[in-house]
Amino acid sequence: MILGISGSPRKQATEYVLRESLNMLEEKGFETEFFGLRGKNISPCRHCDYCIRKKECIVKDDMQDLYPLITAANGIVMATPVYNGGLSAQLKAVMDRCRALGAINFDFMRYKVGMAISVGGDRIGGQELAIQQILTFYILTGAIPVSGGAYGANLGANFWSQDTLKGVKEDDQGFRSLRKTVKRFAAFIENFEMKK
Repeated sequence: MILGISGSPRKQATEYVLRESLNMLEEKGFETEFFGLRGKNISPCRHCDYCIRKKECIVKDDMQDLYPLITAANGIVMATPVYNGGLSAQLKAVMDRCRALGAINFDFMRYKVGMAISVGGDRIGGQELAIQQILTFYILTGAIPVSGGAYGANLGANFWSQDTLKGVKEDDQGFRSLRKTVKRFAAFIENFEMKK
């Protein structure tokens, strides 16, 4: 199963692009699951170490619905709007709260494949910095970060929304980067499935 996590608090461009990526993956035969952070109650990590001692997170909120999806996924697609040159606070909270999964099983992300999507209101608005933060999370947790490769998707899929849903739908370069990234992401997962 491929899990798509939308880090946007709004139903706009980021959710749209993530759903498009999941549609592309479904066309390639993958089962997908969408999890949007819009309207969810996910608190920041308290770094209280309760999870280290008790093997569960002390905070009982909507993250409890996401933990089993992350654990079950073979691949994860994280999508974020760009806020102040980086990823959204909502998506960062998810990453930080995954500390509890690491306390239960240090290798909870080991060999999962991860890709990143960012959507910025400006053409050069921090998309690559936001993607780097997502890829860093994958690296730190043992997942395999996948980009779309050179010539348009060096780190992953990135979009220029011009602060509108219409803008992102018309971003041909963004969709080119998405198609390239989805293609490589799918190939990595298929390779791992064949070797199991």
